[in-house]
Amino acid sequence: MVSFNKRIVIIGCCGAGKSTLAKILGEKLDLPVIHLDTYYWQPGWQETEENDWLTIQQELIKNSCWIIDGNYINTMDIRLAVADTIIWLDFNRYLCLWRVLKRYLQYSGKTRPDMATGCLERFNWEFLQYVWNFNQIHRPTILEQIAKYRGNQQIIILQKPHQALDLRSGINT
Repeated sequence: MVSFNKRIVIIGCCGAGKSTLAKILGEKLDLPVIHLDTYYWQPGWQETEENDWLTIQQELIKNSCWIIDGNYINTMDIRLAVADTIIWLDFNRYLCLWRVLKRYLQYSGKTRPDMATGCLERFNWEFLQYVWNFNQIHRPTILEQIAKYRGNQQIIILQKPHQALDLRSGINT
């Protein structure tokens, strides 16, 4: 059995299942879910200005309870510092690419429920490269970030999809 507190951060590559896990945990634990993509992206895939993005996140983490899903590596420390549980979906690139492709086919020409309004699902070479290279480029930073909080926060690293299923079924509310 896993026991969660009230501030959970879920990180991992695109297609790892962060939003899906956040939604399920939110329902099981009766916690509000914050999908960072809905705050970062503006209609037409326009990025939020850096200063505004920092302010938005600082406001979001002021709440007493939440589940936040999303990476945004450059500002991850803001969320990790106040989380009591960090869940890292450390899945391989093939699984993430497969899931990104499935997601594209499911939502092509539409906006996903966990995405900002006006951001139609897209699939391009740049995005594929990002997913393909995610672990090589970002894994060292993620390891460094979560190492800072080991001992203070509950850190859960999942490396296989069945572990996420086990986590969901073994929740102690």
